Amino acid sequence: MSALDYLETVASYANKFFVVWVVLLAAIALYAPAYFTPIGAYITPLLGLIMLGMGLTLLPEDFRRIVERPRDVGIGALTQWLVMPVAAYALTLVLGLPPELALGVILVGAAPGGTASNVMTYLGNGDVALSVSITTVTTLTAPILMPAWVLALAGESIDVTFMSLFSSIVQIVFIPVLAGFALRYLLDRYAPRVAEIGLTVFPTISVAAIVAIVAAVVAGNKGVILGAAAAAIAVVVLHNGIGLTAGNLVGRATGMSEDRVRATTFEVGLQNSGLAVALASAHFGGGLVALAPALFSVWHNVSGPALASYFSSQDGTAAAGDRTPPERAD
Repeated sequence: MSALDYLETVASYANKFFVVWVVLLAAIALYAPAYFTPIGAYITPLLGLIMLGMGLTLLPEDFRRIVERPRDVGIGALTQWLVMPVAAYALTLVLGLPPELALGVILVGAAPGGTASNVMTYLGNGDVALSVSITTVTTLTAPILMPAWVLALAGESIDVTFMSLFSSIVQIVFIPVLAGFALRYLLDRYAPRVAEIGLTVFPTISVAAIVAIVAAVVAGNKGVILGAAAAAIAVVVLHNGIGLTAGNLVGRATGMSEDRVRATTFEVGLQNSGLAVALASAHFGGGLVALAPALFSVWHNVSGPALASYFSSQDGTAAAGDRTPPERAD
């Protein structure tokens, strides 16, 4: 077995059991938080690393697809940007959540799509090209739309300006994604072998970074989690379910083909919760604000594979868990 084959095997194994690592490390962090709390200082750079990996997976063809098929991309992105923030705010009111927990839910709702949606679309036999295009659009528009939604829905209860959130999102998301895109372009032209190795390695790095972020948040907020876990879990499950349902219904109502319906389903329901965790830690002191984003990171990596397996079974194909995911990771 060559070194590259070995790396591909490790990456496949890491991605296939991603949810296991997340749940396992979160449980360990809850039991022995001292080992994981130091990671909290590195949440922002870890997320930047994940976004760099996302940028590495982008190609000029992804942007051409946006121009060539704007209708479905626009429907998916618009649905994601409208449904998830509004649903988050509505749930905080209906469930009567405390302000800090409510703010965390709103941060998740206002976040762009995460790259987990691309993996789940692949596993569920959906239109991966459409999924990547929608993720690209929501990610690149996040510096404007995410602060706007957060301030619109929670502005009276927070002491953070639009520009401070805008600056953070540009640094954490926009710059790393564009840097990754530029690096991939150069590597494809001048060092294609290095590009191939990078695309093999980075999904595993992204998995490790996400697991580390979740473990750090859990470890740093053990008391808060134990005291508010029931309400937080309920709102996260409901929020994710609303997003997945809305994405599916909108896709069908607008006449999309089945594979595009599946892509839209995952794009609307699966959020970049890691970004919400980073902003909660950087601007709102973590704590209860970071709880909902951290739990969302765990839950959508349970609901996503389950739904992908269902979609796959509907086609009479092998179970999604038995397939090798594409070279992308949340």
